Amino acid sequence: MVNYMSEKGFDNTNAKKDDDTIEHIRQPKSKTPLIIIAIVLLIAVIVLGDAMVVTKENEYTLIKEFGKVERITTTAGLSLKIPFIQSTDSLPKTMLLYDLTSSDVITQDKKTMVVDSYVLWRITDPLKFTQTLTSVSNAEARINTIVYNSMKNVISSMMQADVIQARDGSLSAAIMANIGSSVDQYGIKMVSVETKHLDLPSDNKSAVYERMISERNNIAAAFTAQGESDAKMIRTKTDNEIVVSVSEAEAEAEKIISEGEAEYMRILSEAYNTKERAEFYTFVRALDAAKASLKGNKTIILNSDSPLATIFNSVE
Repeated sequence: MVNYMSEKGFDNTNAKKDDDTIEHIRQPKSKTPLIIIAIVLLIAVIVLGDAMVVTKENEYTLIKEFGKVERITTTAGLSLKIPFIQSTDSLPKTMLLYDLTSSDVITQDKKTMVVDSYVLWRITDPLKFTQTLTSVSNAEARINTIVYNSMKNVISSMMQADVIQARDGSLSAAIMANIGSSVDQYGIKMVSVETKHLDLPSDNKSAVYERMISERNNIAAAFTAQGESDAKMIRTKTDNEIVVSVSEAEAEAEKIISEGEAEYMRILSEAYNTKERAEFYTFVRALDAAKASLKGNKTIILNSDSPLATIFNSVE
């Protein structure tokens, strides 16, 4: 076999070199640079993502460094922070609603009432808010205490009937006035305190309503009696004024009639102040009397010595 390989001119050295070349070609290139680049890009993305801060339209963004607020972003958009060193926190910028639990309050006349209300509030100074209250839940707890104390103070200074009548909005205004600017120190603002439910306790509601109805009926009866008394006085006064006015008018009328009759008689006297005029007047009056008596196809029977017959007999 050795002779055969020698005869064919086989070279062991060259064969070994060819095997090394083939092995080198078959081995893949190194992936180390690609892995390094991928790791660098991943770290860059993580760092950039941690450095970017997104502020929404309805919130404040607080940039904190080791727990201390470094700056506050109030406008919506993107901003940057120091990655892994600074952290972010957000606070609501919109109107917030806190529903208080129902509570009992006592009026000035020692009557118990149940009040259920809610508060509309907002954060106006996020830095002061963070320094004093730190969170919305703490703020709601403080608001609950402040509003309840204010409500208790206001209602305890009012009679029960006044509290019921104040449900038109004046009660909320009085509570807001009592709170005043006490919440400014926390960086918040009370927009309004509204009452959802204001009623009597269920165990004595019926008795109180009956007593209130009885009191209102007594007041109504007193007003009615007073009104009737005033009406009677007005009617009496008016009747007296009418009687006086009518009497004065009748007296004035009688006076005018008397003056008219006197004037009439004076005029007649002047008109028939001679014998001829007097006779003519008597004749005319007689004719008028006869005319009035003969109406309706009547017959007059006169004595010959009657004035009317005398006039007719004297006519030729």
